[in-house]
Amino acid sequence: MALVPFKGSAQPAPYDEPDDDDAEPSEEDAGGKMSFLDHLDELRRRLVVAIVAVAVGFLIALFFIDRIFGFVMRPLQEILPRGGKLIYTEPTEAFMLQLKVAALAGLVLAAPLVMWQVWLFVAPGLYSKEKRFALPFVFFSSVFFVGGAAFSHYVVFPTAWSFLASFTTDYMEFMPKVSSTFSLYARMLLAFGLVFQMPTVVMALARMGVVTASFLVRHTKYAILIIFIVAAVITPTSDVVTQALMAAPMIVLYGISIVVAWIFGRRKAPRS
Repeated sequence: MALVPFKGSAQPAPYDEPDDDDAEPSEEDAGGKMSFLDHLDELRRRLVVAIVAVAVGFLIALFFIDRIFGFVMRPLQEILPRGGKLIYTEPTEAFMLQLKVAALAGLVLAAPLVMWQVWLFVAPGLYSKEKRFALPFVFFSSVFFVGGAAFSHYVVFPTAWSFLASFTTDYMEFMPKVSSTFSLYARMLLAFGLVFQMPTVVMALARMGVVTASFLVRHTKYAILIIFIVAAVITPTSDVVTQALMAAPMIVLYGISIVVAWIFGRRKAPRS
């Protein structure tokens, strides 16, 4: 009689259930794979929609150009010495300036839709649980962009402009060209609009597990050094006052980013 080996009912080794954030998502959960040409086509479509949105914003701003032009230029003229005015020396300079003002206003108006196109371009590479942050991303990125533009308009540029206009003497009179003034204004406004995206970028990185609040806290001193270097690079002027005005809100935004990373960061479930 053949002997049948005894099969013991061995208990399976215990294992820890992976938490939701650490679990490897299924292939269906991830966005569909796209080829390089698909990415280029997607980028083209998003750029077209964004450009159309800015063009529509430009046309709307052009309809209200007198009010917008006064909103931008009046504070700049008031800082000049008594009786001073911004000047233009080219026949088409004033006309082209109004178009530039309308284009800048159109970009600000179209900011939410532009941010939405940025999200739609990035979304195919995200997991479904990460796509739930579409509305927070668009909302916060738009709010921070407009907030940065407003901070530049009401605080930074008037302060920097007042400083640059303070060197008038008996031998020199400050008579800035209106096109150069607006060019400086627009560059500072866009720079602050982009700089104010720091909390939104950190929110996205924290959700993907790239950064954590503790990581940001540990590297604060290096971040401050990098902030001053970035401020020196992106500040349109070379004076120390304007660079400090650029760096100060960036440091505050870094502190806000730490709180954002703590709120939106991925949390591991406790092991049982």
